[in-house]
Amino acid sequence: MRATLLRVLLVALALAHGAAAWAGAQAEEALSASVQNSMSSAIADRAAPRLIGDVNQTQAWLAEMSARLASRMPDAEQRREFLVTVQYEASRAGLDPQLVLAVIHHESAFRKYAISTASARGYMQVMPFWVRLIGNRDHNLFQLRTNLRYGCVILRHYLDRENGDVVRALARYNGSLGRFEYPNAVLGVLEKRWQWTPPKAP
Repeated sequence: MRATLLRVLLVALALAHGAAAWAGAQAEEALSASVQNSMSSAIADRAAPRLIGDVNQTQAWLAEMSARLASRMPDAEQRREFLVTVQYEASRAGLDPQLVLAVIHHESAFRKYAISTASARGYMQVMPFWVRLIGNRDHNLFQLRTNLRYGCVILRHYLDRENGDVVRALARYNGSLGRFEYPNAVLGVLEKRWQWTPPKAP
């Protein structure tokens, strides 16, 4: 009863924020002990987010992405915190930050409190079962850094599982392996909206 009430309240909260999401959901599957331990360790690391890489390139990236995101996230301070966290979590997971932005764009349209019909939550639409598998029950999937940390670690896991095949990894992330609509949509928005080429050194 309490679980049902909590779910109703979470959906109401999401709808109040205009944040219903209709993305798919990762499928729960058994993880080997070594994979589970590795993912749990990646989730547990709590070093402060910061831009990773050459300072000139990362500052140029931040300025460009901030300009592109401004219409969806008008508050400059919130936008900066969001983008620094995206760049940090993506980079530490060995992911392209632009790909992560494309996933967020498609999954939640940059809505923090988005909830899908399958109960996936937050910016990267993380399924709650991941908290049980690789995190702890105190983790809040609506919290910016927690959501991005989980999403990036999960996407990295699927990329590793698919030997670097981005299309198949994205399909697994969405719970639609064997179909191409979701990967094509994410890669399309990546190319159209979030692709970025670092400036050449003088």
